[in-house]
Amino acid sequence: MAVIQLKGSPREQIGKGAARKARAAGRIPAVIYGHGETPRAIAVDFREFEVALRDHKGSNAIVNLSLSSGGDVTALVRDVQYDPLSRLIIHLDFQHISLTEQIEVEVPVHFVGTPVGVKDGGGILEHLLRMLKVKCLPTAIPAGIDVDVSALEIGQNLHVSDLAPNAGYEVITDADVAVAAVVAPAAEEVVAAPVEGEAVAGAEPEVVGAKGKKEGEGDAPTSAKEGGKDAKDGGKDAKESKKEKK
Repeated sequence: MAVIQLKGSPREQIGKGAARKARAAGRIPAVIYGHGETPRAIAVDFREFEVALRDHKGSNAIVNLSLSSGGDVTALVRDVQYDPLSRLIIHLDFQHISLTEQIEVEVPVHFVGTPVGVKDGGGILEHLLRMLKVKCLPTAIPAGIDVDVSALEIGQNLHVSDLAPNAGYEVITDADVAVAAVVAPAAEEVVAAPVEGEAVAGAEPEVVGAKGKKEGEGDAPTSAKEGGKDAKDGGKDAKESKKEKK
């Protein structure tokens, strides 16, 4: 990994107000710490920083800070803070390091290949881990770690312990941590159509005669009318019988 040349200057004032003034002047407020030294407030030119890191690959950049107060400092860009709206850089954290001493950093994982379980079985590749922690010399920090997932079938996981060793760095993430997995596609739920004559769940049973007449109504009045008619017919026959006797 190449070391990026960058100029810096000490900040005489600190605080939110001083940081705003530095940004208004085209400088990025920053702090440098580590290597047993007291943290120092510095600032770097915004445009120069952007140009210097334009061609850098990976998340870990090493810079050689040439400070106007005297002396050069080799540092790792540990953190870059962005404004949530404008996405402009508003603060930097530098860690003072030595190029001859190993450091611990996190590097991104790059998945390579199409799993067998995805290609032949319609499975889904799940990315369970995006970053791996490694230990190495600053100049040996990889831009990313390629992880081959082409042999994974449905139901299989790939763990840190399965990764091929590399001579340039040591992976220190826990060996039992899963990096990727291939899972079966979610089954679609099929709702069966109701069988003819079978009650539908949630439907209320039909009450026979619910729309008919009340109890006591219906046939009873009809019978009463028929009985009344028979009584009238009997009375008529009795009158005709009396007339015949006369």
